[in-house]
Amino acid sequence: MNITTQSAQETRAVAHLFAREVLAGLKIGKKATVIALSGLLGAGKTTFAQGFARGLGVREKIQSPTFVLVKEYKIPTSFKRFYHLDCYRLESRKEAATLGLKEILADPHNLVLIEWAEKIKKTLPKKIITVRLSARNEKTRNISFN
Repeated sequence: MNITTQSAQETRAVAHLFAREVLAGLKIGKKATVIALSGLLGAGKTTFAQGFARGLGVREKIQSPTFVLVKEYKIPTSFKRFYHLDCYRLESRKEAATLGLKEILADPHNLVLIEWAEKIKKTLPKKIITVRLSARNEKTRNISFN
């Protein structure tokens, strides 16, 4: 499915609805559920993450965890925790291990959204949901889901 948004507000709204769909359609499995965000710098990944977190019921301000790399939020859903990772600054998969990623991904009660997921693709489970974002201009974004 492909969607075009005309503003950051629309991108957040699409992500909010997507989060609600994920919650309604997914059953807790044997491992964490992973949403991989892909796109160039400025494509709207953090904006999407903000809307997604709101759709999960997160009320805290959502900022890109670029400098801390991972943020954890408790969520009032069948999943217990939402992790927001930003792998932009990671230089290697070994660095991902220092984040406790293996443990995060092993817990089926975790919902994990990863910006720049392609940097740690080999570390991720085979079954993930990928969302690709691209900027057409300053305000317009293309969002594709698989």
